[in-house]
Amino acid sequence: MSFFLPKLSCKKDVDEAIKTVAEKVLVLRFGRDEDSVCLQLDEILSKTAHDLSNMASIYLVDVDRVPVYKRYFDISFIPSTVFFFNGQHMKVDYGSPDHTKFVGSFKSKQDFMDLIEVIYRGAMRGKLIVHSPIDPRNIPKYDLLYHDI
Repeated sequence: MSFFLPKLSCKKDVDEAIKTVAEKVLVLRFGRDEDSVCLQLDEILSKTAHDLSNMASIYLVDVDRVPVYKRYFDISFIPSTVFFFNGQHMKVDYGSPDHTKFVGSFKSKQDFMDLIEVIYRGAMRGKLIVHSPIDPRNIPKYDLLYHDI
């Protein structure tokens, strides 16, 4: 399903999308096209892209082609989905220690659509962090590993 969504293939393309997508939530899915969980997520994203077209622009980003963003967002697990609004990184409280990205696939199309609506409405009110509407049982659990360089 990933061939239905536009892909950003380099840092310049990602930077351009962050700068130019206005008055919509920018959804960046960081992952790999051949990964089974990414394919599952891509199917959900592609099925909802048309319904959310007034609120969101969705792009796929290969983590291996933009290592600078992989480090910047600490993308250790794929897929990871990051959200922006008018060039501002939008954070979401999922009830986990990491508010910068959603890790894994959404359980349903409705979970993703509800999240985009909450991010959009919060961003329109000037908020930079919103509370996730997704049932905590539907949010993948993972451990954050911090290491000193």
